[in-house]
Amino acid sequence: MQGLIHHSHSLFIRNTPSSTSLSAMSSSLILPSTPFYAPSTNGRLALKTPFTRSRVSMSVSAGSQASVHDSLFTDYKASNSFLFPGQGAQAVGMGKEAQNVPAAAVLYKKANDILGFDLLDICINGPKEKLDSTVISQPAIYVTSLAAVELLRAREGGQQIIDSVDVTCGLSLGEYTALAFAGAFSFEDGLKLVKLRGEAMQDAADAAKSAMVSVIGLDSEKVQQLCDAANQEVPDAEKVQIANYLCPGNYAVSGGLKGVEVLEAKAKSFKARMTVRLAVAGAFHTSFMEPAVSRLEAALATTEIRTPRIPVISNVDAQPHADPDTIKKILARQVTSPVQWETTVKTLLTKGLQKSYELGPGKVIAGIVKRMDKGANIENIGA
Repeated sequence: MQGLIHHSHSLFIRNTPSSTSLSAMSSSLILPSTPFYAPSTNGRLALKTPFTRSRVSMSVSAGSQASVHDSLFTDYKASNSFLFPGQGAQAVGMGKEAQNVPAAAVLYKKANDILGFDLLDICINGPKEKLDSTVISQPAIYVTSLAAVELLRAREGGQQIIDSVDVTCGLSLGEYTALAFAGAFSFEDGLKLVKLRGEAMQDAADAAKSAMVSVIGLDSEKVQQLCDAANQEVPDAEKVQIANYLCPGNYAVSGGLKGVEVLEAKAKSFKARMTVRLAVAGAFHTSFMEPAVSRLEAALATTEIRTPRIPVISNVDAQPHADPDTIKKILARQVTSPVQWETTVKTLLTKGLQKSYELGPGKVIAGIVKRMDKGANIENIGA
């Protein structure tokens, strides 16, 4: 049986018989279609956009900021979606295929300049322990996922698929990839944010003894009861909470090390099938990550964020946001807020989702979506 086990922000699929398991003038602005990252004549990374009419038209008020209601995308339709993986989907060897497509290969070259190390070498050759570290896996997945978009674009009919996408989202880290795909910020600015995010989360994890554990085989209500029971036996600083609502039967809990240990000891009495301690830096998506928030806020304040050209569903509230300032606030809150991935996928399914594409390493997202809808039509595009 195919078991789904959460790992870090994301989830890996394990096939075992026993395991079971996101301008200065007033005018009308037509937003361009999908950004296309390609090398320009001077060797720099240029943003090219085929100027087809977009689904989004909005007013631009005087000044540099677009005046846009955050509720612009409230009534979005979801026929075709792009879904981007989060931390935990990485694997040694990813990025190799991308070197056959110039527009994808150039992303890794640009990344090396921004990051200050050879990202592609670590992606392709490892070692695994290095690739798995928070500060490297987050940029690696972001770059490889956007490289996967370029691999899709290069294949016959690929641009038509990209143009047909009417909603996008990503699991935790993947939300940054989705925002870059939707044109909310440049590839470079997104990578700088992801680099800082990984560093800030690692530092926050180093500051306190905390952990994450996947609870398999219980519904969210039962997992909450399990957390409550564990929290009665530990001080406030050690308390645990649900950090990732992934899919029925698979929820990740984060908290103090003692709290996690108590929860693991009690899990069988709550009829959990099993618990899996996650090989992550610490209690992601809880208040343990609070020290990372101010660093993210400062970086986001100086980053140009635009209204996405298509809805990007937030992990914090499972809603799309159009206002750039709101998007900045949401991204800063995201590291301390539980991931609402289950609600996101359920909502997409109720909005008429017909075809999804998982772009990037692994088949984590496909596993979750198939768990929630056995008949789901989802295709993986790796790089």
